[in-house]
Amino acid sequence: MPSHDDDRYENALDNVIAQCGGDTRGALMALLAANEFLEAQLNDLHAAIETGEVPLRFEKVPANLLN
Repeated sequence: MPSHDDDRYENALDNVIAQCGGDTRGALMALLAANEFLEAQLNDLHAAIETGEVPLRFEKVPANLLN
């Protein structure tokens, strides 16, 4: 039985392929580039945490700002 995540991933993949004009290889390249970018951002965040530029804990967001 397919899960909700399966549907979400199928829809996301369909959207990426459509944005690449139906080019599956182009869609894979775009997804790999996006993943590489996100990995670099995560590495930068880890480095900032290690040097103390970013605190390990963040203040709880007040409920009135979440609405």
